[in-house]
Amino acid sequence: MNKLDVSIVVPLYNEEESLPELVEWITKVVVQNNLTYEIMLVDDGSRDNSWQVIESLSNENNHIKGIRFRRNFGKSAALHCGFQEAVGDVVISMDADLQDSPDEIPELVRMVRHDGFHLVSGWKKKRFDPLGKTIPSKLFNRTARMVSGIKLHDFNCGLKAYRNDVVKNIEVYGEMHRYIPILAKRAGFSKIGEKVVTHRERKYGVTKFGIERFIKGFLDLLSVLFISKFGNRPMHLFGALGTLTFFVGFVSALWLGIRKLWFVYHAIQAPLVTDSPYFYISLTCMILGTQLFMTGFIAELVSRIRPDRNQYQISDRIGG
Repeated sequence: MNKLDVSIVVPLYNEEESLPELVEWITKVVVQNNLTYEIMLVDDGSRDNSWQVIESLSNENNHIKGIRFRRNFGKSAALHCGFQEAVGDVVISMDADLQDSPDEIPELVRMVRHDGFHLVSGWKKKRFDPLGKTIPSKLFNRTARMVSGIKLHDFNCGLKAYRNDVVKNIEVYGEMHRYIPILAKRAGFSKIGEKVVTHRERKYGVTKFGIERFIKGFLDLLSVLFISKFGNRPMHLFGALGTLTFFVGFVSALWLGIRKLWFVYHAIQAPLVTDSPYFYISLTCMILGTQLFMTGFIAELVSRIRPDRNQYQISDRIGG
């Protein structure tokens, strides 16, 4: 298939009202800017008439493609499938609720094509969301910046632009759509930019996300950081923690033993070692340290037998 200038991937769930307006708006923008394009609408198991709307729109415009899940798998799964199908030089993801403006598309394409960014993330600097959503979001983004080292203000913004090879070399799963910049950096795409984008009030329907997404978000952040830093060398984490914990317990137990012998040598009435709470703390530390070390050892063995252990992403090649 011939390459296109841009692929717009739109994950959606119960958005039948907004789809016609969104598609019309996107089409108008890309045509005015002379961009060859495709619009990939990924129906994440909608229970309304979203798929029927997609079929109708596709019959009217052959640039529109659709993917339909049998049930709701989540935004990450929808993005992953859309990314795998996208053929545009630049891939843009955006939400279907009309809160992301298609007018941002030309500048996002320019930043990827001409400024050389691997990924450009939108920043909804002025938001039309309630405080119950904006305050946790700011806390979440500040934490993500601190632990990842990526200086973005809005990791979770749905409006992003990618070079095509970026989306082909990352795997978006679970709830990891929030951390696509971290996944991209882990895959070797380090030139990550940011653009202030317009945030619009929701016009149709209701939000599909609740406060629980922030709890899941922090748990997913821990997961992606662990995988990024120690996914190929778990022994470095568990082995180090286990050795340190065992050493602390061993030194404490040794001190109790030497203390007991010193009392006996000087004929001083000494308490039983087992009467000291430090004995049980020392014993617990040595047991935990051994378990942590063995966990790292087993995880290391598992990582060594993975079929993809020696598969590396090569960006360029000369000769041969």
